[in-house]
Amino acid sequence: MAGPGLLDPNFRRTVVLILEHNDDGALGLVLNRARLVGGAEAVPHWADRLAWPSKLHEGGPVSTGSIIGLGLGPGEPVDGISPLLGRLGVVDLHRDPIDLPGVEEVRLFSGYAGWTAGQLETEVSAGGWIVVDASEEDARTADPEGLWRIVLARQGGMVALLGDYPDEPSLN
Repeated sequence: MAGPGLLDPNFRRTVVLILEHNDDGALGLVLNRARLVGGAEAVPHWADRLAWPSKLHEGGPVSTGSIIGLGLGPGEPVDGISPLLGRLGVVDLHRDPIDLPGVEEVRLFSGYAGWTAGQLETEVSAGGWIVVDASEEDARTADPEGLWRIVLARQGGMVALLGDYPDEPSLN
């Protein structure tokens, strides 16, 4: 998640779920930026399986024309959902939902966040990012705007205090 000093407008006060991290770089989704556009309009054949509210989220500044789905699987491995955390996984939106029984509460993300090899590690070392354990509930929050503070508070200790960091420190 973004540290309070990360001022890049693409990532300021964001919570990013890392989907993939390897020697080539990292790929993740911003979890706390909902748009006003309805998700059912983006992938109408998935309308019955979308989480409420069915908004399209801004997943990040890379490839904003692409749509990635995160959803809950049935609890056992299913072809068409790549597991991430608990029942949470990346859903293959090209598949017919009928072929994916038990997949529910799908959230849609436009674009993603991407880092080249070593870039994310450098940014973490510089204090731009705070690395915390992910929670399945983070991707399913009904309060995306409050998620940054919620996740910080969950950490406890000094990290939790960062949630009270003012939006504009110069006005403090």
